[in-house]
Amino acid sequence: MTTTSQRREAIGYAFGLLGVLIFSFSFPMTRLAVHEMNPTFVALGRALVAATLSGAMLLITRQPLPTRAQFGRLVIVAFGVVVGWPLFTAWASRFVNSSHSAVVNALLPLATAALGAIVSGDRPSPKFWFAAAVASATVIAFIVVSSGQSIEIGDLAMLGAVMLGAIGYVSGARMSAQIGSWQTICWANVVAAPFLLIPVWLTRPVEPAAVSATAWLAFLYLGVFSMFLGFFAWYRGLAIGGIARVSQVQQLQAFLTITWSALLLGEKITPFMIVAAMIVVVMIFVAKSAPIRRHGPFVTSGDTK
Repeated sequence: MTTTSQRREAIGYAFGLLGVLIFSFSFPMTRLAVHEMNPTFVALGRALVAATLSGAMLLITRQPLPTRAQFGRLVIVAFGVVVGWPLFTAWASRFVNSSHSAVVNALLPLATAALGAIVSGDRPSPKFWFAAAVASATVIAFIVVSSGQSIEIGDLAMLGAVMLGAIGYVSGARMSAQIGSWQTICWANVVAAPFLLIPVWLTRPVEPAAVSATAWLAFLYLGVFSMFLGFFAWYRGLAIGGIARVSQVQQLQAFLTITWSALLLGEKITPFMIVAAMIVVVMIFVAKSAPIRRHGPFVTSGDTK
């Protein structure tokens, strides 16, 4: 690997880590919000908040309209990460706690890497897949041992969120290489907005003043950070460093989320969680060092925005 490639990969990891840090608060914030508001309102309403910010950003910077082909890809991004993932996770939060959801969601990096390899033609080595599989198996073992819960509707909702999230991440990374990272999520938010107005209106709180300030702040965090600023860093990281590699950083998100859940929601941190986190971190570094045969660049020289 050349020095330039190593530098780009390091930058990709840095952006990916920043995105993961922002996303790691999403489940606790969702849990706080859905405790007092309809899950559909929380999931789609936060997307409208992000769409408002996105539209303003696109207008201020005078971004060109996407082409017809790009618009079609943006619809896929919006379906995956603007509508699908938030909606499924919000409903899951009604049935399982924040830590439980976070650990199931930790399967997302492996799903993203697998789908990314298929669509991009990347060929990760067996060493990479071994590390990804061990990390994912550790996450699954964690949820089984720590929660003792059987598969239920919340788990099924989270598995659906994982699949939709992977679709949105891969499509978003590919679009980031064409139009820029922050432009991708901004356009995806704007594309989805018209279809969200009616369901958000129908599920809005009847008495907004009756909703606590904590719940509203959690809702705003989801709209401003989870659905807007976090994707700036995440998509840029995937586009620069490669989907297969950078996506594995998200294995850390479950354990960051559990930490915030303990601090904000009073959920318990167990010794097994610490051991599992250490295993996952080691596997991320193993995956990072594994060779990946790239099939063409994901990022063009024009992606400097």
